[in-house]
Amino acid sequence: MIEINNHPIINDKDHSMPSVFTPENLLREARRQKSIPEGPVPGICILDPDGDIVQNLIASGQAKINPHWACYHTQMYNFTYKGLEFGIVGNAVGASFAVLVAEEMFACGCNLLVSMTSAGQIVSKGTPPYFVLIEKALRDEGTSYHYQPPSKFSVINPQLLEALKNMLDESQPPIFLGATWTTDAPFRETETAIEDRRSQGILGVEMEASALYAFARAKEKPVVCFAHITNQMGNVENDFEKGEAQGSRDAIEVIYKTAEACQLFIN
Repeated sequence: MIEINNHPIINDKDHSMPSVFTPENLLREARRQKSIPEGPVPGICILDPDGDIVQNLIASGQAKINPHWACYHTQMYNFTYKGLEFGIVGNAVGASFAVLVAEEMFACGCNLLVSMTSAGQIVSKGTPPYFVLIEKALRDEGTSYHYQPPSKFSVINPQLLEALKNMLDESQPPIFLGATWTTDAPFRETETAIEDRRSQGILGVEMEASALYAFARAKEKPVVCFAHITNQMGNVENDFEKGEAQGSRDAIEVIYKTAEACQLFIN
């Protein structure tokens, strides 16, 4: 019988030790094997787990493939919005995939990362869709425990949050501030678990934020995570509707305002 205190996900980890396997080395070999020239990515990068923002940018002719992005698993696209250049990677779903790509982005010159993931509603702030700036995320996934010691939540950098507060007051579309639940297993969202999260005032469930915030704290990198509350976990008819252009236009506006508010962290 396995002892309760003998789980490898939380035990036998020295979080202060550097990793032997690094994103810089992985990218070096990918460039060599795929003949990709060295070069930077935009200073502001976006994770788009659903891929809807990327698809809309490609369909409207606004996105171009970044020729220097050497990730084995994804493509990065560059686009400009209101004078700011962004790099965006779509379809990196889940904590481990999102953090892998985030590590590579910062290794390539990213200075600010914004994640915009769709999420299921737990405590209602209205009829979806709407946005939540994730202040803290419940650590119900595995990746965060490789970056930070066990704790209940991963939290946004307080300085970033302070920089974003004025944006929250003025934003259209509206943005709420609150907590989410990050899970590795979306099809194990049981009634008991949902009621427990609801009792804690958690606004939504998603799959990346707690790991991204743990990575951000461990590596001292500026990361901002948003939940686009788009559904009630399929429990109503016509669920998962994001709005015009699959919500991508509103999402880009939120990301742009975030980048504007966080200029001190970009340079």
